[in-house]
Amino acid sequence: MDQQVTPAATAFRLPIPRWEFIAIVAALMAVNALAIDVMLPGLQQIGASLGVEDENTRQYVISAYIAGMGVATLFFGPLSDRFGRKPPLLVGLAIYVVASFAAAATESFTVMLILRFVQGFGAASTRVIAVSTIRDAFGGRAMAEVMSLVFVVFMIVPIIAPSIGQLIMLAYDWHYIFIMMGTLTVLITIWTWLRLPETLHEEYRRPFTAGSIASAFAIVLTVRRSIWYTLAQTIMFGAMFGFINQAQQIYQGIYQVGALFPVFFAVVAGFMAISSFLNSRMVGRFGMRRLSHTALLSFITVNAVALALSWFAGPLPLWLFTLLFGMAMVQMPWIGSNFNSMAMEPVGHVAGSASSVQGFIQTIGAGLVGALIGQAFDGTTTPLAAGYFFTSVLGLVCVLVAEKGVLFRPANPPTR
Repeated sequence: MDQQVTPAATAFRLPIPRWEFIAIVAALMAVNALAIDVMLPGLQQIGASLGVEDENTRQYVISAYIAGMGVATLFFGPLSDRFGRKPPLLVGLAIYVVASFAAAATESFTVMLILRFVQGFGAASTRVIAVSTIRDAFGGRAMAEVMSLVFVVFMIVPIIAPSIGQLIMLAYDWHYIFIMMGTLTVLITIWTWLRLPETLHEEYRRPFTAGSIASAFAIVLTVRRSIWYTLAQTIMFGAMFGFINQAQQIYQGIYQVGALFPVFFAVVAGFMAISSFLNSRMVGRFGMRRLSHTALLSFITVNAVALALSWFAGPLPLWLFTLLFGMAMVQMPWIGSNFNSMAMEPVGHVAGSASSVQGFIQTIGAGLVGALIGQAFDGTTTPLAAGYFFTSVLGLVCVLVAEKGVLFRPANPPTR
């Protein structure tokens, strides 16, 4: 079914500078990246402290967070469509802060996983509502440009987060990682409360009933471009989560880089940050489809080479691994931000619920794909290379369905 839905025509004017709006939204989305990437240097010590010996089991500290975030996206979207964007957002941030400080005091791995689930549950508000506020205020290429700029800041976090975690580990222990997360999020919450405007007009608010929620979900799931680009992005994010799950084991286990792990991780994240900035500059000229489709085909090509070399030539040298996966990850922002914009644009009049449905599918789906790739770790880079290649091929299939088999369609006309 290919139902056509026209985005709501809003006349929202930002009461704060555009740069500050982008900075706040980026900070909110960065809360998620921080909660994942700052943990990586501490996974080994957390496992040892809480009695977990199996390296792959330690990955559940990441997976539990992602699972909580995925489940909660089903609630925060409809709530934000009914009560506005800010109230549910502030509630979610409060949940995140409480769980962070509680996790710092736990002495049980099981309780740690529960608290990470709760932390992710609260963080879902930032993922869903940040995207909704962008869609409320912008559309078309302008939305893709803002999304890319947000991703620039968002991508800076993976560059510095492992280093922050490593520094904390050198001076203190893993408990202080959670204290830092909670404290920083308190500051972001205050900034959001004081400065972020309410972007949802009263006339566009939807009743919080089972029927209204179901209808909004049905709209998202029956608009071909929305659902298939959502699935494509889900699969691609799954590959990235697979890398995050295995990163510590690859760099410190296979390549024995020790305390330099954050540096190598930052190189890959740095490629992504630069790429995201370039996308924000180029999307207005070339359009979302040309950039994202080209990036996806390049992603497939690079990972085909990486898989072939890993399979037939054995373990890759560190420099070659860094080069190939850096070349792959540089494509990710061109894919992610544009796929997200193309999935959101036709369902703008139910942006909160749309972001909720898409966020649920993306987070749970990507978490499962990432966990499968992560748990396949066997002491080599081959499972990661295979995961990247096969997920990118599946992503291409989804895009072909979304576009009825035609890539590189003419760009949409510019909109505000």
